[in-house]
Amino acid sequence: MIKMKTVGYFDGTDSNLLTKLAASGFRTLPLGNEWDNHGKIASHLVPGEVDLIITYLHKLLPGRETVKKILPAPLDLLYPAKSYDIPVLVVIPKEFHKEGEKILGEVINFAEIVSPDELEEKVRKILDF
Repeated sequence: MIKMKTVGYFDGTDSNLLTKLAASGFRTLPLGNEWDNHGKIASHLVPGEVDLIITYLHKLLPGRETVKKILPAPLDLLYPAKSYDIPVLVVIPKEFHKEGEKILGEVINFAEIVSPDELEEKVRKILDF
């Protein structure tokens, strides 16, 4: 039996890209953070559940007014990706890549920053389609 690849995506990911993925035979799984209640919480992923994660930088950063406890770092949310070698694409406009690297901290060691216009090409390369 052939395993279909699954793309985990955070709210705001380009719906045209997600539709292309679905039409090409890929599954999609909405992911969320611990504060906005959209999708499965990314820090709860288990091995083999997703083959790629797509997120925008702001989805990894809680607003101070929405979280009343210690603010998690991007690494807290994406730790399963690091542990299970899941590719991560963090979408950031090109002119803000350097700032994004600083904000991501250790995440930059296992995630790739892409600009919005590069996203589809990078997804196709990772998923080999």
